[in-house]
Amino acid sequence: MQTSAVYDEIPVIKVVGRGSTTLSAFHDALVQADIAVYNLVRLSSVIPPGTQVDATGKTPAPQGAWGDKLYCVYAEQYATLPGEQAWAGIGWVQRLDGQGGLFVEHEGTSEGYVTTAIKNSLRDLVRGHSEAFTDPDFVVHGAVCDGDPVCAMVIAPYETASWAGAPRN
Repeated sequence: MQTSAVYDEIPVIKVVGRGSTTLSAFHDALVQADIAVYNLVRLSSVIPPGTQVDATGKTPAPQGAWGDKLYCVYAEQYATLPGEQAWAGIGWVQRLDGQGGLFVEHEGTSEGYVTTAIKNSLRDLVRGHSEAFTDPDFVVHGAVCDGDPVCAMVIAPYETASWAGAPRN
């Protein structure tokens, strides 16, 4: 894999997209996160060793070229009827020895449901591991549909990578 951008920090970005369809709301969420020009490759939620997670908004999304692969973990939820809620969230724990961690992602129709699901999943995932982990941390974000569909998204983009043999500018 030829990598065009690798970060020691993985940003956790929260956005809301809107559109006339759920697909266009999803795309608008990617635009809001400044990652709409990439092909998303969804990962299974393992945080690499030596990597920190930044939920402050200070770490930018990885940069690459149009059409590059973007490796990421994300949660997305849609609401299509006026008054409906969409909530998405990512939670994480990291090993105290700096050798990686775990992400979980959940979606739902209420903030409370998503927050509880994240906490429960993280508790279950670290149970039985001999390694010690940090206390759980998480980002949950939501929106209420006021007419057009909305997409609540929380995304942790790891890195971009070009396609093998693809022409580069």
